[in-house]
Amino acid sequence: MMSAASTLQPGAPAGASGMSSDRPASPATTRAIAFVAEHKPAAEALGVALADHIGDPDDFATTLRRGFERLADPAYLEGQHFVAPGLGLVHGVRWPLMAAIARGFRTATRRDPSGPLLYVADRLFREEHLEARWFAFGLLERTLPTDPERSWQLLRRAAREAGDWITIDDLAHPYAAGISAEPYRWAELEQLVFSPSRWERRLVGSTIATMTHGARGKRLGPEIARLALPILGQLMGDADPDVQKALAWAYRSLAQVDLDATTQALERETRTAAATADGHRAWVIRDSLAKLDAATAARIRDTLEGIRKRPGAPSTSPAAETAARFGELPDPVHHPEPPL
Repeated sequence: MMSAASTLQPGAPAGASGMSSDRPASPATTRAIAFVAEHKPAAEALGVALADHIGDPDDFATTLRRGFERLADPAYLEGQHFVAPGLGLVHGVRWPLMAAIARGFRTATRRDPSGPLLYVADRLFREEHLEARWFAFGLLERTLPTDPERSWQLLRRAAREAGDWITIDDLAHPYAAGISAEPYRWAELEQLVFSPSRWERRLVGSTIATMTHGARGKRLGPEIARLALPILGQLMGDADPDVQKALAWAYRSLAQVDLDATTQALERETRTAAATADGHRAWVIRDSLAKLDAATAARIRDTLEGIRKRPGAPSTSPAAETAARFGELPDPVHHPEPPL
């Protein structure tokens, strides 16, 4: 995953991304690599062992929790809270070890039906530590093809309950998979632009950015841009920095699959930002320019010269204006959740 979050998604070891091959590893990176190498066999074994508990979600959750406790790295835990202030309770398990657990479990359960996985995911959502939730997201990505409705119920619940960008950007992966498989679910993103939760609004940009990665995203390329750019436009002008970062990530990602359409969209937003001195919009545009051609990027920077965010300035996005005009909008695509 490439985003502002990429340095510490449930993810890459802190300090390990972007290291030049001709630069010696830092002591922190060297320690992280050694920690992962030492603990990876135990992580893979934990994944395999979890298969024995798939029929008992409570036992599964307990076994996973105890495994996380053994694999936790205090240094990584400190780094997680540094890059994500306000992050909830976490063990501090490094991403390669999370991936090793998932890999072992997936191999051991590759022939299992989706039903037990859904019950396990539902149970993991009730765990205090966030790693259990992140593990559940991977289960739901597996169950989406065979049981999309019940999987999507749990994904929507996860979005409503999210309270940090690490969780949201991880949740974007199964969201992107679900929307790519069933295009009518684009309506989910169209409704989330009106959400009072900044994390649900961030999920819009993160999901769109994630959809452009991998074979599926590249195959759909221009179609993704056609559907996504109007949705992003609804959020342009959002005052929340977490939303702004995801919007810029989405524009940079879309530029790689449809440069012309993305450039035209950013040029329109530039004209609006310049005409209204909109610092929120200008920030997103500037952070999106890395994937545009150099001459266009330079021209846009010149147009936005001197336009900066003002502390306390309200959102100017079309979605915010609509929400203010009509009050908090209901979510017409949400339905009461039947029991799993």
